[in-house]
Amino acid sequence: EPFSNGKAVDFQFFLGDGQMLQAFENATRGMKTGESKTFQLSFPADYRHTDIAGKSADFILTINQIENVHLQEVTPDWVQSLGVDEISVDGLREHIRRSVKREVDIRLLARHRIAVMNALFSISEFELPQVSVQAEMHRLLEQVRLDLQQRGVQNADKLTIADDVLRSQAEHGVRWSFVVSEMVRTNGLQAQPEQIEAYIARLASVYEKPDEFVQLYLSDKNRVEQATNAVLEQNVIDYVLSKAKVSDKEILFDELMK
Repeated sequence: EPFSNGKAVDFQFFLGDGQMLQAFENATRGMKTGESKTFQLSFPADYRHTDIAGKSADFILTINQIENVHLQEVTPDWVQSLGVDEISVDGLREHIRRSVKREVDIRLLARHRIAVMNALFSISEFELPQVSVQAEMHRLLEQVRLDLQQRGVQNADKLTIADDVLRSQAEHGVRWSFVVSEMVRTNGLQAQPEQIEAYIARLASVYEKPDEFVQLYLSDKNRVEQATNAVLEQNVIDYVLSKAKVSDKEILFDELMK
């Protein structure tokens, strides 16, 4: 009996990165290009698609192509072929270092965001407008559909997800947006133009032509709104951390990246 979203063609994934269920990865190991096999997979009870959670399915798997990741020897000629501004090995390393630093900052912000969010949720209580919740549920569903389409999943635009699965996440997002708005209003944490400019400049810093990126970003009202919301969130996070007891904790890079 076929089930929704149970088929994909020319789907790419990396073994070992956790993208697929472990049973699926185990079934692919040892297979050769052009080989097909049928195997049974049991979905976890807490699987995100509730219609198949806790059930088993038979998958027919065909391997179209196998590729291996290998490290390129870092030479000046190879660096030049990448088209980066700093045409040297040291320049490339500095470019990568800046990118990694930006990723670290993003991950740290995410951890702080969760900590502040949990703290504010613990001292706030209010009813959520169901219109806002429904709108957020629709947005989340469209986001999942788009992601699956980009992965090559057939009929992703017709994917349905049970309301109870989306509702919890939607309510969480709506609650956070209301709390942020109230914190901004009562504490004067509005986003300043220079803050928005600095935020966009940080995003542009990892691109080859940051000035062009900034101009493109500023010409898109939706992107400017996203930048403004990000600054508002950061203002709230900084404000709460300035009022809280904060202790530093060392964390390994790999642990942070997970």
